[in-house]
Amino acid sequence: MNRKVLVLNQDFSPISVCTVQRAFLLTYTKKTELVASANGHKLHSVSQSFPMPSVIRLIRYVHVPYKGVALTRQNVFKRDGFACQYCGTRKDLTLDHVIPRSKGGKSTWNNLVTACKRCNTRKGDNSPEEVGIMLKIVPFRPNYVMFLRDFSGFHGGEWIPFLKSKRN
Repeated sequence: MNRKVLVLNQDFSPISVCTVQRAFLLTYTKKTELVASANGHKLHSVSQSFPMPSVIRLIRYVHVPYKGVALTRQNVFKRDGFACQYCGTRKDLTLDHVIPRSKGGKSTWNNLVTACKRCNTRKGDNSPEEVGIMLKIVPFRPNYVMFLRDFSGFHGGEWIPFLKSKRN
C-alpha cells in the first residue's frame, strides 16, 4: 500500500501529497473529506470496509505560503526521469552543471541536469557544445502543480481534474 493521495485545500487547490494511511487518519478524524477514492480499492478493519482515498480535501482553509519546488538532487533526478540527459542511461547517475561552475555556472534548475559519470567525465570542465554532445531536454524549473502531477509518484486518473491547471 505505497499509493499516494493528493491533498487539496478547502478551495480545491492542490497543496501536497501524503500516504494512504495519513489520508485515512485525516478523514477518519474529520479534518478532511474524501473527494475521490482509488478505483474500487478498499481499506478493511476487523468489522468495516472503507474506500481507499485517492484525493482528499481539508475541511478548513489553510494559508499556504508560495509553494515552489525545492532544488535538490532527488528532485532534479525526478524531473529528468532518472536518466542521463546526454546518453539516456540510468546507471551511475550524478548531477552536472551545463555551464561549469568554473565558468560562472550556478546551481540552478536551468543549469543542472542528470548525467551518468561517464558523460560527466567526458564533458569535464566544458560546455556540451564544446565536447560535441547534446542535451536530451533543455533544463527547466518545474512549477509546483506540474511537480505534483508529473513527478510525485503513482497516481490514478482521480487526480487529473485537480492538477490540469497552470503549466509553465
